[in-house]
Formats: sequence, structure tokens, C-alpha cells
Amino acid sequence: MKSRARRFFKALHDALKGVHDALYSLVLYSFKNINRKTKSKFPVWRMKEETTEHVGRAVKVFIGLILPLSIIYVVGQRFLFADNAVGPMLWSVAVYFYSNFLPDLPSIHRKKESELGNEDLSWYKKYALLLFAPFLIWLLFSGIRLNWRTEETYHNFTSLAVYGTFLLAVCFLAFAAYPLQLKDVTRMLFFPFCGVAGFLVHLKVDKVW
Repeated sequence: MKSRARRFFKALHDALKGVHDALYSLVLYSFKNINRKTKSKFPVWRMKEETTEHVGRAVKVFIGLILPLSIIYVVGQRFLFADNAVGPMLWSVAVYFYSNFLPDLPSIHRKKESELGNEDLSWYKKYALLLFAPFLIWLLFSGIRLNWRTEETYHNFTSLAVYGTFLLAVCFLAFAAYPLQLKDVTRMLFFPFCGVAGFLVHLKVDKVW
């Protein structure tokens, strides 16, 4: 029995280490390519340091909070509502890890020091850069770049509130049905919870709070 438990925990440890290593490689590779495309002078050593800090904290919070809650969520949905929530849970985990790095993605549209003080973007354009960052990065690699420049850094609780509200609205459109049932409400809440948690972890690593 003890040997089985040891094998289980070793397999779990190896799996989580694999998640850490894969996430580190993916994030570092992505930011290197973005910096190369935008001709940023951000040094590689600093990029590696930032990636190590954020990936390490993201995985720790995943192990201590998101993973246990995900298991409780799936089991609870199954036993209370006979609902298979594995798919929504996996999407929630994905948005947790994505949100850990989201505040840095709009940096491709940040104003240079020489541009500071000029008129900033309207609020809806400013937050479109945050909410649709992956699409805008895809446009960048397709050879299209919006001529939008902003002073906003997105490392603040206002951006977090906007992002959380956006996720909640997306979940409402995806899961809301009439009559609204409790299982739909839990689906609508768990996904934005994971996204907000990931964003908060990023702000914590950057000492915003």
C-alpha cells in the first residue's frame, strides 16, 4: 500500500514538474518571439528571470489552490447535478495559466518615454488591447499592427476588474439558460474565478499588492 502511494506521489510530482518545464519553455519562447517581432531591447537574461518568477508562482498556486478546487468542482457537479464538468474545468485551468501572463501581453502597444504626455487612447481601445491581446498578437505576426499606443500598464486592480467582468460576461453568454439552474451558475463563476486568480498571482509577483 505504501509503495503504491509512493509511486502515485512520484508520478504526480513528475507530472507537475513536466507542467512547470513545459509552461516555462512555452512562455519564454513566446515572449522571445514577440520581443523579436517588436524589436524590443528587453534583455534575454531579464526575460528568463521574469519567466522563472511568474511560472514558479503560477505552478505553486495551481498546486495549492486551483487543482484542489478543480477536483472539488468536477466531483461536486457530478454528484449534485449529474453534470460532466471536466471540459469546463480544463478551460478554467487554461484561463488560469493564461491570465498569469496576460498583464504583460499588451506591452507591444505601450508608449515609449518620448511619447508619454501625448493624448492617451479612449478607454474602450485601451482595454480592448488587454481583453483581445492574443488576437492582436496574431495580427502582429500576420504583418498587421494597430497604430494604438497607450500609457496604461495593466498592472492594477482596475484592469483586473475589467478583465473579471469580461470573463463573467463571456460565461453568461456561454452557459446562461432559461430557467437558470445552480449548475449553470457554478459554471459561470468557476471560469472567471480562475482567470481572476491568475491575474492576481501576476500582480503579486510584481509586488502590486
